Order: sequence, then structure tokens, then C-alpha cells
Amino acid sequence: MTTRQKLMSNWRWWICSLLFVATTVNYLDRQVLSLTYEEFIKPQFHWTDAHYGDVTSFFSIFYAVCCLFAGKFVDWMGTKKGYLIAVGVWSAGACLHAICGWATAGIVGLESMAAIRALEHGSTIALAVSTTSAYLFLLCRGILALGESGNFPAAVKVTAEYFPKKDRAFATSIFNAGASVGALAAPLLIPPLAVRYGWEMAFIIIGGLGFIWMFFWACMYDKPGKSRHVNSAELEYIHQDDAGEAAEKAAVAGADADQKAIPFLQCFTYRQTWSFIAGKFFTDGVWWFFLFWAPSYFSNQFHAPATSALGQGLIFTLYAIVTVLSIYGGYLPRIFVDRKGMDPYSGRMLAMLIFAFLPIASLFAQPLGVHFDSPWWPAVLIGLAAAGHQAWSANLFSTVGDMFPKSTIATVTGIGAMAGGVGSMIVQKVAGQLFTHAERLGPAFTFLGFEGKPAGYFIMFSFCGVAYLVAWVIMRTLVPRYEPIGQGR
Repeated sequence: MTTRQKLMSNWRWWICSLLFVATTVNYLDRQVLSLTYEEFIKPQFHWTDAHYGDVTSFFSIFYAVCCLFAGKFVDWMGTKKGYLIAVGVWSAGACLHAICGWATAGIVGLESMAAIRALEHGSTIALAVSTTSAYLFLLCRGILALGESGNFPAAVKVTAEYFPKKDRAFATSIFNAGASVGALAAPLLIPPLAVRYGWEMAFIIIGGLGFIWMFFWACMYDKPGKSRHVNSAELEYIHQDDAGEAAEKAAVAGADADQKAIPFLQCFTYRQTWSFIAGKFFTDGVWWFFLFWAPSYFSNQFHAPATSALGQGLIFTLYAIVTVLSIYGGYLPRIFVDRKGMDPYSGRMLAMLIFAFLPIASLFAQPLGVHFDSPWWPAVLIGLAAAGHQAWSANLFSTVGDMFPKSTIATVTGIGAMAGGVGSMIVQKVAGQLFTHAERLGPAFTFLGFEGKPAGYFIMFSFCGVAYLVAWVIMRTLVPRYEPIGQGR
């Protein structure tokens, strides 16, 4: 019986499910702060939106710096060890947030957390508390960012190891949907945990999930050629893009041919790298803005805090839309490739152009929400915009596998993630300062018919609406056609 006649194993989808769970946990850990900010962290430590903006922007920029090296670290360590280390570090960082309150009390000389909360807002000691606690949260967010920077470089590299090019966007959309599912589950898990056990335990319980995942990864993952769960038929399917009879025989025999990695600095000499950088820089900040600020937006604008049934319903609805729609985003390029005969890159770019129009829906979130005096309009429209991002992101990650050898995929993914982190840092910093400034000025701050903080929200939504089209034009200009490294620069 030939290889093609044998029943193909499907271990690649089990590996994909582990990537999905890791990404879900990744985003749960990110969301604990945003879902405890308005009702727990902000009053507890006498923060303003500027403090929160500083903390989230620091996370973004430190994440960006770490991403620059995380991809190279994963390429060097290998996906098994590299992923284990990344998840272990970020899980520890997530749990450490829980001690920020006690540490703040000890540093400023107060006896308890209750004493911190009882301080007069604006007093000298309250300012010391807000400053000290912000720095402690910055430290914990830094550890979280250090570990989380390894998630996407590792996951994208694993996808390239286990899936042929035509399936990578779909596989990426599945594990990338973990971001949506994490954000979807967060409002149902985190506020109830914080109410029942305290915000500290919310960080510890959610952070501990990563340690459980590490056990399954250590037991289940090996490279396709070394895995006892991958038979020769599946291995041949995985390596169908390999050129030449020798590569095919090596794949069937279970050998993963080593490729020489492109030197780190040399990666910056390719237009393909800069195209990926542009795609991440202009768009990652939009996703993180929705992730970090949506709970605060619904609480401030519509009096729907994250601990209320309405607040949880709004966040759940938003990310339910994202989860359902974004998965199909990875399947669309496969239709273009299989049915239209397009090369993978052209099919991906056409799909990304379609998805770039979805975030325009966020332009109407604030006007319709205010006009109908209902938060459900913004929840649905922001959900559509965020779904566009996730579909865009799945295909954007896959362009790296289209253009670069497997040995360099994690490195280039890390470089792009760095650019996305820088873009996000700018967006978070601007948002925090803008909202604090707009709230202080009140009716004196206006934008297209809105006053005060609502005007600030509308400014941010306007940026979110056009960012993807700008990114797509730049990417298409840099790399107008399919040019894998070695066939063009």
C-alpha cells in the first residue's frame, strides 16, 4: 500500500488546538487588568486614566522590545523548549500582579489595603500610593510582556512546521481565535472571581492556567518528523510544498531538513520584512485599544461596569462576533487559491483588502450608540471591527510563512510583533492622555459634535476605522507580487 493510500493521521489539528488554548490563556491574562481597572484597581490605588494609559502603553512598548528578540530565541531554542519557557514566564508574571497591593502598602507605610482605599483622593499620601502602585504594576506587566512576546513567534513557527502553505492561514485563524475566545471568556470569569475572592485571586487563578497548559505541551509536542503520532501520509501532506524528489523522500522518511537561518540584521534588508512590519505597526494598536479600553468605555459612556450583567453581556457579545467571524477569515484565501488559481500571497492580500473595510464599522459606534442611547450598537459595531482585525491578523501572520524559510519565520514574526507593540504603545499612551484631558476640559473639548470624554472616544474610533486600509496600501506597495526570499527582494 502506498503512502497516499494509507489513512492519514490528523495530529496537526491536535497541535493546533494546543496553540489555540495557549493563545486563549494569553489573552485571559492580559484582560484581568482591564476588567478589574474601573471597579477595583482605579479606586483602590487612586489612579486616573493617565495612570492606566501609562501602564498599558508600557506593556505594549516592553512587549515590542521583547518581541524583537523573542522570535530569535524561539528559533534558537526550538519550539518545544521556547514555548514552555515563554508560557512559564508570562504565567508567573500574571500571578505576581496579586502582590502589588500589599507591596504598595508596605512601601508607603500603611497597615492594610483598606487603609489605602480610605485615603482622600488627591492627598499627598494618595499620590504616593498611585505612583508607587503604578510602578509595581509596570514591573509585573513587564514580566507578563516578556513571556507573552514568545507566544505568536512560537505559534506561527509551529503552524509552518505542521501545515502546508495553503492551510496555514486557516490554521492560524483557528489558534488566533484564541485571542477572541480569551476576550470572550474574560468578562464571564474575571469579574465574578474578583467580586467573590478579590481582584488579587483573579490574577492568581487566571495566571495559574498557563502552568497546566505547560504539562500538555511537554507531553504532546514534537516536530512532525519525530512525532510518533504523525504517520507517513500526514507527513507527506505537511511537506507537500517541498520542492524536489529528495525533499519529498526526506519528508516521508520523517526527516525535517534543516535550513540555514537568515541572519537577524539581514532580515531588515528585505522589503517583505518591512511589509510585515507596516501591517503590524498600523493595526495591532487597534486590537489592543479595543481589548484594554472597551470595558472602561462601556462603564463610562453607558454606566455598564464589567461586574454588571449588562457590562458582561456587552463584552461577551462583542467578542462572540469576533470569534465566529474571524475563523472564516483564514479560510477565504484558501478559496482564492484552490478555486481561482491564485498564488498564496495574492489570495491572502485580496482577503486582507476585504477585511480592511470591516473596521470602518467602528466609525459609527459612538454616533449610533449616543443617538439610540444604547450600548448594544457600539458592542456590535466594535465586534465587527475587531473581527476584521482577527481575520486580517491571521492572514498577515501567514505572509511570513509565504515569503521566508521555516528557520527564520519566528525571527521575522518577532520583528513584526515588535512593530505592533510600538504602534500599540503609541495608541495606548495617546488614549490615556486624551481621555484624561477630555474629561478635565468637559464641554470645552469638542470633536464633530461630541463633547468631553465622548469626543475623545470618537477620535480614537476614527483612527481605528482607517488604519487597516492605510496598512494594506503600504504593504501592497512594498511587495506588489509573490516574491519568496531567494527569488526577489
